Amino acid sequence: MKNIKKRYYCAVMMAVFFMLGFTVKSDEERTTVVPPSFVVDIPRLVTAMPKEITSEPNLFSLNPPQVGKSFIGFKEALAYRESRGNYFIVNRFGYMGKYQFGKSALQFYGVKDAQQFLNSPEQQERLFTLSLQRNKWYLRNEIKQYVGTKINGIEITESGILAAAHLVGAQSVKKYLKKKGRYAFADGNGTTLQNYLKHFAGYDTAHIIPEKLPRF
Repeated sequence: MKNIKKRYYCAVMMAVFFMLGFTVKSDEERTTVVPPSFVVDIPRLVTAMPKEITSEPNLFSLNPPQVGKSFIGFKEALAYRESRGNYFIVNRFGYMGKYQFGKSALQFYGVKDAQQFLNSPEQQERLFTLSLQRNKWYLRNEIKQYVGTKINGIEITESGILAAAHLVGAQSVKKYLKKKGRYAFADGNGTTLQNYLKHFAGYDTAHIIPEKLPRF
């Protein structure tokens, strides 16, 4: 009988200890200390890429990183169109980097080593600025004449002109403006020059200084 009571007592005690292991902790015990370096006064800007990107995405159905109409916003929106912002990509036609420059463009601006260029975000950002300077010089008369006007219902802006020049070529933009929109041009994906003028309009590119032959 004593052995039965002893086993019963042990079983009860084990059950009590087991239940205590699942007791809800006090508020003090559940308090989490956040390191000071994790605390920010204002939200930080981050870029989140889509989980899935199709091989032929719709150009304007995907949203680039949101940084407003600043020059950074302009660069990121255009880069997102070109490469989804990937510095290290080369497409099937040999265009490389975040802004998809071809080898002829690298040679024109004085880039000596294409592989080094591909591996260097700093060089790619530098070349992008140089290309904007060149296009702004080449299209300086068109910018002066047409910015603020409307063609086919699209307001012409400096950033729209520069973006279109980067994406489809400055000569095509010049021809489109000279013919006041009576020139149909589309890129390899079927996106028209007019779409670029519209969707890249109104960004801040005022600080870009026109230059005839900017060198790398």
